Amino acid sequence: MPTVAFLGLGAIGTPMARHLAAADLGLRIWNRTAAKAAAFSAEHRAIHALTPAAAADGADVVITCLPVSADVESLCDGPDGLLATLRSGSVLVDCTSGDPATSRRLAARCAAQAVAFLDAPVSGGVAGAEQAALTVMVGGDAAVLERVRPVLAVFGKKIVHCGGVGAGDAVKAVNNALLALHLWSTAEGLAALTQAGVRPEVALDVINTSSGRSNASMNLFPERVLTRAFPRTFRLALLDKDVGIAAGVAREQKVAAPMLQLTAELFRAAHVALGEEADHVEVVKWVERLTGTVIE
Repeated sequence: MPTVAFLGLGAIGTPMARHLAAADLGLRIWNRTAAKAAAFSAEHRAIHALTPAAAADGADVVITCLPVSADVESLCDGPDGLLATLRSGSVLVDCTSGDPATSRRLAARCAAQAVAFLDAPVSGGVAGAEQAALTVMVGGDAAVLERVRPVLAVFGKKIVHCGGVGAGDAVKAVNNALLALHLWSTAEGLAALTQAGVRPEVALDVINTSSGRSNASMNLFPERVLTRAFPRTFRLALLDKDVGIAAGVAREQKVAAPMLQLTAELFRAAHVALGEEADHVEVVKWVERLTGTVIE
């Protein structure tokens, strides 16, 4: 197995790195909050690198998992950046839910140093990361994917080659835009039914055995909305970013996509109203404010 570096110990990145550490890949880890990386290193078989360059130095595969593509790009610059030590023949795998344009720019910069690049965003949430059951959507050269597939398989259950560089980002963004659309439309529908005298749990019982069902109606609403639990597992700010990317992909391809554009506008407004720390399912609270109806 190749040696691996992992940068970004967020909610999903930490369990991904934990699986890589257990696979005994000579793992080096880096995180902006150094104390978190030091604690991880003390608990797992991983070397705490003090800079991105130190993490990438000598690694065959470097994996980044950060909030946005701009964060990844910023790690590439300067004497302490990734490109200072990424060696010829290595592979940079970006598991950030990023934007295709930045990924294409990063791929070009890597290619100038004979470094391969794959955009490889993941889906499955924290639970999927904990269980090593993530879906990995990959953009880039298929032969490069085959080289690193054994590494991705350490944390990914389903690994799909989506096309050229940026394709993985595009698929992930559209997937998350559909999640957003389902959340919003289900909230509107249940608000209307509540006002009409139908209890939400009764409505969901019908919807979830009928053609209107979705992950939102089958899981998120029963577990988080009707219970009023609203655990914070995935920030609304990040879903807003993903829907914006999906809308941008449609515009770039000159595809008429009024629903994607409207969803992007609605989620930006909810993000601004509810703040940076709100969970994505808390968008239901914003719909409740707009409709004057509590779904419970």
